[in-house]
Amino acid sequence: MDKVKTLKRKYLLFLFTGFIIGLLFGTITLNTFISYRIDTYLQQIKYLETIIEDKNTRLKILEESINKKRFILKEIQIFLLTEEDQIDQLTLEKHIKQKYNKLLGKEVKQIDMDLVGDIIDNRIMKIDGKEYKLKVYKLALTEILKIWIKVEKINH
Repeated sequence: MDKVKTLKRKYLLFLFTGFIIGLLFGTITLNTFISYRIDTYLQQIKYLETIIEDKNTRLKILEESINKKRFILKEIQIFLLTEEDQIDQLTLEKHIKQKYNKLLGKEVKQIDMDLVGDIIDNRIMKIDGKEYKLKVYKLALTEILKIWIKVEKINH
């Protein structure tokens, strides 16, 4: 009977030791693979950051080389006067900016302010099953086109 109990203990000790060794080996192997992937991702991030920095430098130089006497539309800013939630505002702003993207890079003198306002004025936009009526409230045109728009939700 004593032999059976000692065999049971040896078997349990052998099983427990094998489990611990397997757990340690698996953890070390998994840690090695994960750290390798993290290192490759970090290298890719650094590479992409250097590319972005290089392109930003080139863009800055090109912008400086453009004749400074000409005012070119560089940015469009949309200000929504609404009580809608943040997600709807961002979606509306994105769709409105898409309407004006063709104006970017054009000379400010050549942009007709009446036509700029008419692009969105009294337009109804359907987004995610909701309808919004847009009314241009104010426009300002320099190197940045600023548009203030009143947004009313249309209920059906």
